[in-house]
Amino acid sequence: MKHATPSNPTTTSPAHLLSLYGLKWNPFALGVPVEGLYCSPQVDAFSRRSEMYLRDGGFAMITGAPGQGKSWALRILDARLSRMRDVVVRSIEHPQSGVSDFYRELGDLFGVALTPRNR
Repeated sequence: MKHATPSNPTTTSPAHLLSLYGLKWNPFALGVPVEGLYCSPQVDAFSRRSEMYLRDGGFAMITGAPGQGKSWALRILDARLSRMRDVVVRSIEHPQSGVSDFYRELGDLFGVALTPRNR
């Protein structure tokens, strides 16, 4: 069994490494809380625009290539929208679907019978 000593830095604890770099959470962990995520100016602007659109009854969509930060941007947006009254957040994850599939799934998520003809 190895013990963490200054001469053996490979066995230091993860908490020690986090404090060494001034981090509260492991940035590569899946469960990083929203307050630990970096909110870039672009994500902040998108969140503010989304809040304005949703007050008028609209919806927002994020698209992009893998690894571009869509998931953490949505987590930040979800945290901001959860403070608003009468706002429901849902996720649609079928990128290969067409327009009619999109509206059908949107209707299923919110309990409204939508077809491409009555959108």
